[in-house]
Amino acid sequence: MDNEQLTKTLSDSIAFTSNIDKELFTKMGVKRGLRNEDHSGVLAGLTRVGDVVGYERQEDGTLRPVPGKLYYRGLDVEELVKGIQSENRLGFEETAYLLLSGKLPNKEELEAVNSLIAHTMPLNHLATMNILSLKGKNIMNILARSVLELYAYDDNPDDITPDNLVRQSVNLIAKFPTIIAYAYQVLRHDQMGRSLHIRHPYEDRSVAENFLFMMKGRDKYTELDIRILDLALILHAEHGGGNNSTFSVRVTSSTETDTYSAIAAGIGSLKGPLHGGANIKVQGMLEDMKKNVDDWKNVEQIDQYLLKILRKEAFDRTGLIYGIGHAVYTISDPRAELLKTMARELAIEKGRLEEFEFMELIEQRAVEVFLNFKKETAKSRTCINVDFYSGFVYDAIGLPSEVFTPLFAMARIVGWSAHRIEELNFSSKRIIRPAYKNVRERQYFIPINER
Repeated sequence: MDNEQLTKTLSDSIAFTSNIDKELFTKMGVKRGLRNEDHSGVLAGLTRVGDVVGYERQEDGTLRPVPGKLYYRGLDVEELVKGIQSENRLGFEETAYLLLSGKLPNKEELEAVNSLIAHTMPLNHLATMNILSLKGKNIMNILARSVLELYAYDDNPDDITPDNLVRQSVNLIAKFPTIIAYAYQVLRHDQMGRSLHIRHPYEDRSVAENFLFMMKGRDKYTELDIRILDLALILHAEHGGGNNSTFSVRVTSSTETDTYSAIAAGIGSLKGPLHGGANIKVQGMLEDMKKNVDDWKNVEQIDQYLLKILRKEAFDRTGLIYGIGHAVYTISDPRAELLKTMARELAIEKGRLEEFEFMELIEQRAVEVFLNFKKETAKSRTCINVDFYSGFVYDAIGLPSEVFTPLFAMARIVGWSAHRIEELNFSSKRIIRPAYKNVRERQYFIPINER
């Protein structure tokens, strides 16, 4: 048997070895995907970092949809964003301080964290050269490899004392933007034949502005570009302990492994298209609709095309309207509401208001069309999620789709770090080790000459 035949034999066996009767999950009380029958998450831990609210459980056990709320350390994110915006400031670094420390910084603390992050953003020569040497077409993969490489440059990589965990967390929060920007420049040069631009970050600018500078160059972005990217980073910084990537970081951290290994696990999780790549899918769907809907203000045409998508007759034929629906939010996603408000302002500045209004109409129609189409199987309420507008925002400020998911990681490294610190420091910690019930029938050894 040659290698190709062996591979084929092994792959053919998967249909048998992976066949588990769906009814067994219900019979044995297994929560598939750690989800309850009502689609709520199985309670797997406690946290003081973030909270996601989309429904309330009634006395009879049913869920009542409520307007979505997102809390960072007990503070409503909407209140946080509006407070920062009312003072005409940027807020990602402040949000990082809040999530790491549990409280808002005073002026002195905010100046200190702003300065520390800005001064920590540059990579050392070896780390830069490592990125330049890495091959690959996916920046999330390059990001994961680069994070693991940082282990080699850390004098105490395995130290999990609180001081060292904070040091490592700030280091990663600061360096993610630089790694991602440099990785894109290498990919742009290697895959697209473009000039290679490695720009050293400013030591007195925000994360948002430095990222735009490293990606696009001096004077290639506006103040509004900076403000809306800063907002997007705030809104993606944390989303409770139940999302897949944060749970991956907590599971890995519970073994007391090093920070770089745990964060690389989170990156690997977020890289999956079912988690981190939804805004790219939304952009692709919208581009497809722009080409196939003649009148962007015609409700009937929009409804008909959305139905074609649901019937698997259009776009990628998966039957999914991307950007609609969420595992927790039912009536509204607070992140989407906040981002949408500034996205309109951005659309006006970039001369893309007609496109934005087309998106608004799709948003309105998609929810109704989806619920009417699903009827019996759909939840009682659904809404757009943050991905519906985030891809448009990134595209409008001139960022390529290759960095859409890495941007998610660039923000979420804050939440991952806060959850890792908590996982390693609460008094009742225990290695996370769930149970799996084996349902394979017994078989017995057969001498090789009798097989």
